[in-house]
Amino acid sequence: MRIRPPHPCELPLLRNLERAAGRRFHEVGMAEIADDEPLSLDELEDYRGAGRAWVAVEGQEGEEGEEGGEGGGGASPGFPVAYLLADRIDGNLHVEQVSVHPDAAGRGIGRALLDHLASAARTAGIPALTLTTFADVPWNAPYYERCGFRRLSADEITPELRAVREREAAHGLDRWPRVCMRREV
Repeated sequence: MRIRPPHPCELPLLRNLERAAGRRFHEVGMAEIADDEPLSLDELEDYRGAGRAWVAVEGQEGEEGEEGGEGGGGASPGFPVAYLLADRIDGNLHVEQVSVHPDAAGRGIGRALLDHLASAARTAGIPALTLTTFADVPWNAPYYERCGFRRLSADEITPELRAVREREAAHGLDRWPRVCMRREV
């Protein structure tokens, strides 16, 4: 597996990958989350262009400009099987989105992306990673705790992170318990 920035031609694959990964939310009665549309191609390009997007690729990669295929998942050679997007929030790197295709789940790919982001943060002198997630979904907060994140108390939530939570609440995500988390790098 390699982690690298996505090629522009792979952005549609990332949308398909997120849709596939999101279907798991049906299993826990969160159909609204499962059926939520991924970020637009323009938004994904903004992350890519800013250097805040990474993909995990399994198999051998072809030459520059490889187009990929339909569906955007599985372990097809040279195709992204997972991706991570990050923002700068309160001086930290904030995990905006991490998605792993179900065919690639359970192999440490999400953790590898998080570790890659932590390494980038450390190199840049950024003190921590943060994220917001669902408290009780097994592949959300409990998973991130196993990856070195800790839940923040209300008085530890920084101003920009609080603003993220307010936007999430306005989007209806507070129908289910949410938490803010932090991992020192």
